[in-house]
Amino acid sequence: MRLPYVSLRGVLSSTSISSMIVGVAAMAAVPASAANNAETETTEDITEITVSATKNPVAAFSVPASVSVVTRAEIEDLLASSIADIFVSVPGLNFDGGPRRNGQTPAIRGVSGEGVVVLFDGVRQSFLSAHDGRFFIEPDLLKSAEVVRGSGSALYGSGAIGGVITFNTVTAADLLPDDSNFGYRLSAGYQGVAGEWAEAITVFGRSEDGRYDGVASISFRNSGDIDLGNGASLQADDKIGSGLLKGTVQVNDALTVSASWLAYRNDAIEPNNGQANNTGDLMDKDVVSDTFRLGVNYNPESNLVDLAIVSYINKANVLEAELDTDRVINRDVETIGLSLDNRSRFKVSDALDITLTYGGEYYRDKQVGSDNNVGDGTRGGVPDATAKTPGIFAQAEIMAHTSIGEFIIIPGIRHDTFRNVSETDGLRTKEGATSPRFAATWQPIEPLIFFGSFAEAFRAPSFNEIFADDLHFTIPLGPGLSAPNFFIPNRDLRPERSKTWEFGAGLDFSDVFTDGDQFTVKGSYFTSDVEDLIDLEVNFAFAAACFNPGAPGTCNSGTSRNINTGRAELDGVEIEGVYNSPRFRTAVSYSTIDGRDKETGDFVGVLTPARLFISSEIKVPEIDSRIGVRVTVAERFDKVNDPANERAAYEKVDLFMVWTPSETLKGLRVDFGIDNLFDTEIETVFAGVLSAGRNVKARVSWTGAF
Repeated sequence: MRLPYVSLRGVLSSTSISSMIVGVAAMAAVPASAANNAETETTEDITEITVSATKNPVAAFSVPASVSVVTRAEIEDLLASSIADIFVSVPGLNFDGGPRRNGQTPAIRGVSGEGVVVLFDGVRQSFLSAHDGRFFIEPDLLKSAEVVRGSGSALYGSGAIGGVITFNTVTAADLLPDDSNFGYRLSAGYQGVAGEWAEAITVFGRSEDGRYDGVASISFRNSGDIDLGNGASLQADDKIGSGLLKGTVQVNDALTVSASWLAYRNDAIEPNNGQANNTGDLMDKDVVSDTFRLGVNYNPESNLVDLAIVSYINKANVLEAELDTDRVINRDVETIGLSLDNRSRFKVSDALDITLTYGGEYYRDKQVGSDNNVGDGTRGGVPDATAKTPGIFAQAEIMAHTSIGEFIIIPGIRHDTFRNVSETDGLRTKEGATSPRFAATWQPIEPLIFFGSFAEAFRAPSFNEIFADDLHFTIPLGPGLSAPNFFIPNRDLRPERSKTWEFGAGLDFSDVFTDGDQFTVKGSYFTSDVEDLIDLEVNFAFAAACFNPGAPGTCNSGTSRNINTGRAELDGVEIEGVYNSPRFRTAVSYSTIDGRDKETGDFVGVLTPARLFISSEIKVPEIDSRIGVRVTVAERFDKVNDPANERAAYEKVDLFMVWTPSETLKGLRVDFGIDNLFDTEIETVFAGVLSAGRNVKARVSWTGAF
């Protein structure tokens, strides 16, 4: 007997965008996912408030952009073990590299690496490595996560070709009830797929007058090998400690000062390349990340001043020691930055309001690499280098009420200058880029919006690409003879640049089938033209000494360098929908992405199959519970240049249940879930490794407040 969800695969190949929207509405009668508790509260993903999209608080539904907000309630329901776990419902976002934490890297709309900006509480995370991941943060510390898909350089500068991912950590105000000034939370959980145990303790409080508040949290995770869907296991061993120390002082009615320290430590045993299905060359990896942040908000009784200043230091270090040899390699990246932005608000008339947001940013990235097996201690492909990037930006949000509906018009522009210096040989580069954007929303009637945008974005070449040096690889030629290939720098490397058009529409209804319910859907089509793509060029040219040991010179097999090559076009469709009522909730997302080299026609980018996600839950307040199911369906992936790299279609089913007693045991929360219920073999990325198999998981937490 075939399960009903299998038939959903046909939706991906035969359903039009319009019928998809109708289908979301039809699923309003199905149980649904991730409400805040068993009561009648609503948590609509696409009607949540976003700040990342415009640097101003605005409903994600109304902004003329594709934005997803993952709330704390959803993160808790997912029992997330890694950052990748919390984004299962977000269209257009996927994670490359396989199931190991240290291999997970994001791709938005086919763009990965330096093409995606990652922020922790507004602090840039500049650590980038081919195999060591980017997300050194504990999911349990998050208040929310925001994903802005599409060109974001007009606000965030270099790197926002694919989009921006922002993580917001919890504050005391997020955790305390209105009638309490002190609280604590204890939790413990287990995940069977990796034998993972997790424990956490959090304390939070505020002064009687509300001027001071703070939160302190520490958590631990200990996990082993990962069971895959084919019965095999993937070598992995993580011992993680994470912490957050955060405080806020309300100096007066206008001035607020906040400070935080976000810490992450991981002692892992895994291959050097954490993304592949390899078991040899195991290394002891020590991952250390510290983010120090100081924030100032000044908002006096003036429409002209609403100032936010953030200064920060982020230090990330990955040290890797081979278990079978004495080799130790290291990559250390330090980012120091300062950003400030101000909002000036003008009420021109009863029908016209304007908010101007303007400011600047400066950040400096410094990298040091080392390898004790090299004579001078340098590490190939990890140059000692510094990058300095100042930028200024301005944006207007114009809200106009007219006889044909309401308009939101957002023009914006940013200019960045980026300088790179190689500490080893003194090579220098300097270049600049200007990133304009124009976006608009039209709401002809209250439940309906149309939106569109045009934006240019850029991704500056990194110092790893410009100053690549030392050994790349070695070709064995025979007993006692090998031919090394060396990186060489390229100071003429230009930034990748993109131009993106996006068009979409949305519907937002209340009291659709019953009092207190809500139905929201938003979808868009986008197309991006990306030029000056950066790629690695390997030139094989064996020196004469490789074939004639008596010849003068050194045996080598040529050089490798990064170059600009070609143009690409990326396009796709993304849809999100939510229906929420006192008894049911259903969330749906759908996305597809295609990418082609405009000269050769080859597929380019980090492409994924068309993917449909449905999360449904039923709320049973009589027993203080919620019960739900999540289904992910993906079609066969054949957007590859080599048929051997095709991947099979798959369906994945997850179950979850939450019990939050409201009387005798109030404060207790019990979560239970089963991911990949049918232990399906799923290959979501081309890394030669399957996703995790069946995962039975549970967590018990207790929250108290005084």
